[in-house]
Amino acid sequence: MSRPWQTIDRVATAEGVLELRQRGARDFLIVIGGRVLMSSTAFLSEVFLARTACKDLAPQPRVLIGGLGMGLTLRAALDALPADAQVLVAELNPEVVRWCRGPLALLSQDGLADPRVQVEVGDVAAVIARAAHEGPRLDAIILDLYEGPHAATQRPDDPFYGPKALRTSLGALQPAGVLAVWSEDPDAAFEKRLIAAGFAVRRDHPGHGGRRHVVYTALRK
Repeated sequence: MSRPWQTIDRVATAEGVLELRQRGARDFLIVIGGRVLMSSTAFLSEVFLARTACKDLAPQPRVLIGGLGMGLTLRAALDALPADAQVLVAELNPEVVRWCRGPLALLSQDGLADPRVQVEVGDVAAVIARAAHEGPRLDAIILDLYEGPHAATQRPDDPFYGPKALRTSLGALQPAGVLAVWSEDPDAAFEKRLIAAGFAVRRDHPGHGGRRHVVYTALRK
């Protein structure tokens, strides 16, 4: 008989109550509004996202990760990056940062303590706009956000996946820079917007069998 989940912390957000649940020593869930946002036992697509984005970057790469989660995407990026990389993590919820420095730190091997890493509590869209308008430009932008692009993000002013936002991401990247995006499901309209913004796009479905999430790798031409 499996152990029951215990809620070890919770906080109200605009999208519902954000909870951290634990079962045993290393089994965690992040839940928002009663829906599982992330599990410590299912993160293959997040690892693929980070590894793909960080492959073959320029020397001394600057990488932005939007969304901290359990720190697993960050851990995969750090493992793929050289010692002289700079990694900025933008996370909207300070509680998630606190969790990743506390009970979740063992999952990322204390990734937030890596000297290559800086954390900014705030909106990753604002960080991207700052890089586009003020610099320095980035070698990779990794967006590991709740749900990813889907039907509700089709509006022109969507701050992450709309046409203007994608053009801003393009402007924030160095030549041949990479925008890597995690998504729960394929989104053909999003692919078209990426191409229209000036990206060359690849779509991958990491894993085998069952429902598989999507990783978009968009290369600045």
